[in-house]
Amino acid sequence: MTMRKGRWTNRSVRAGVLRMRLTGLMASVVLTIGAAFAAEVIQIVPAVDQRLAENTISRVDLREIDRVKVTEIEAGITTRLYGPRGPRNALTFVTDFAQDGLIAFDVRAASAGGATLMVEGAGGLRMQRWRGQETIQVGETFAVPVPSGLREITLRATSGTVVIDRYSIYADANDAPQEVRIVPQMSALNQKADGYRGIWYYNQRLDNEYVYKYSGGLGTYCAKHLPFAVYAPEARKTFFVYGGTDEENSTLLMMVSYYDHETGQVPRPTVLWDKQTTDAHDNPVISLSEDGHIWVFASSHGTSRPSYIFRSREPYAIDDFELVSITNFSYPQVHQIPNHGFFFLQTLYHGGRVLHFQTSEDGREWTEPVRIAAIDQGHYQVSDSHGMKVGSAFNYHPEPQGLNWRTNLYYVETTDMGQSWHNAAGEDLKLPLTEVQNGALVRDYEAEGLKVYMKDMVFDAEGRPVVLYITSPGFESGPENSPRTWTVAHWLGSRWRFSEITTSDSNYDTGSLYIDGETWTLVAPTETGPQPYNPGGEVAMWRSEDAGQTWRMVRQMTRDSRFNHTYVRRPENWHPDFMAFWADGHGREPSKSRLYFSDSEGNVMRLPWTMEGEMATPRRLNYGEGSE
Repeated sequence: MTMRKGRWTNRSVRAGVLRMRLTGLMASVVLTIGAAFAAEVIQIVPAVDQRLAENTISRVDLREIDRVKVTEIEAGITTRLYGPRGPRNALTFVTDFAQDGLIAFDVRAASAGGATLMVEGAGGLRMQRWRGQETIQVGETFAVPVPSGLREITLRATSGTVVIDRYSIYADANDAPQEVRIVPQMSALNQKADGYRGIWYYNQRLDNEYVYKYSGGLGTYCAKHLPFAVYAPEARKTFFVYGGTDEENSTLLMMVSYYDHETGQVPRPTVLWDKQTTDAHDNPVISLSEDGHIWVFASSHGTSRPSYIFRSREPYAIDDFELVSITNFSYPQVHQIPNHGFFFLQTLYHGGRVLHFQTSEDGREWTEPVRIAAIDQGHYQVSDSHGMKVGSAFNYHPEPQGLNWRTNLYYVETTDMGQSWHNAAGEDLKLPLTEVQNGALVRDYEAEGLKVYMKDMVFDAEGRPVVLYITSPGFESGPENSPRTWTVAHWLGSRWRFSEITTSDSNYDTGSLYIDGETWTLVAPTETGPQPYNPGGEVAMWRSEDAGQTWRMVRQMTRDSRFNHTYVRRPENWHPDFMAFWADGHGREPSKSRLYFSDSEGNVMRLPWTMEGEMATPRRLNYGEGSE
């Protein structure tokens, strides 16, 4: 390996003890690695400093390097690493050091609103974050250790923009400057929690007694995330994920666990990741590949934070996950298509909430996102799969009012992994849909003056779509926007049939639909809870014996609760012992949030808040018993 001499100008390194915010799941280190200041060092100074310029070189092989190659590299890289809102400009260094080395980099600035730098391959995953409303003049030197042997070290911005003026690569860490700031290693992956605690979250404070537009225990939020659970018959376990938290509700933890149908017990849940926010829009979803590996897709609310994809290292096991991808997506909906792999519906914030899809055979290599619909300010969707068929039902957010005026009902489907799309009648559609009136329109609720809130979608036994949603006159909480009507739209083969189930008191009441031939079941918080007109309430089971035309309540599953029960979710391939999964929480003020599931008879089990052993048996509530 040919090295070149270089003079390190240490004007940006701060002396003294390193101080930075500790999160409990990150550690920061001051590295003292010798006194040599001028050393055998490869220094790479990006030659391009224009905003939004793209790298022409993304991979730097340091195993054979000389001055000419350094000059070529410098001309092909920019000073800026961008998050989702610009050229990604990730930079990978290939090293093969005989001893442990170091890569240092001078960070000039981070963008207004904050930025996140992620480093992969340097002794695990490392992350450095900057926060601030104005452009942050960083002016510091950061570094990552590089273990000996063949390594690939990748630097990328997963949010915001990070400006780096110089990279310095030391084949021997002892030749590096005395004090550099080591990018902290993330250590949250694969930890264990001592109980089941859901995240409490709110959105949009109101100037009335209901306090928030929506709020509460939102560990299984939202309806546009799915699935939260999946049953694996080979393992006789229902695996599930949820948005968890610590005792102080100070951060959102990606949690994964399972219910053992043989023993009736649950293990200590695995803390998969700390999202470093309390925004429940970042909740994860789960998928089970055909080889039994568990996949977790951790969302983000827009582009301000990264999203992640994880895979269990062993089939049907939750103790050890690997990080597969750092990317960006919102409202993830993941479907496994037999013999074809993943069909991944998602929302990307490109001038609004734009519906996209990606596919992957192995979960590691993905097609580029393809737009499905981009009408006005965007959409919310629900979806399901049936063999090779994937269907999506969605509303739209009209200009100029936006998402609080969401309305209309649309439906599209594909049977060839997204190569072609059509409506329920089989009529071809050209994507993306960009006009309000188009071939996917199921019902023009805008003309009726009604808002549409998507809840669930499922195919009947013949593969015909059934869509569950709530309509209401307005978005504000309170009695003035009643009735909020639970409705199902069923494609009969030649037309859509619309049937009303019941009414409830919040647009954000959310439940799940189950179809078994002519017998249809709804499990949802349709009954008024302790915080009326806030999301959720008391959970009830409704049933139709004529394929959704008429309905009756067959059981009120909770009553006299202290908190509202919210966001009742259906597991994929659900088992009768674990039919529905949800959380509770106070609708108007922060509170504890417990997690529940029920069987097909409507019996309710509560997951343990704290655990003393490695396994625990969920507590079965007395008939109609509510939250504590």
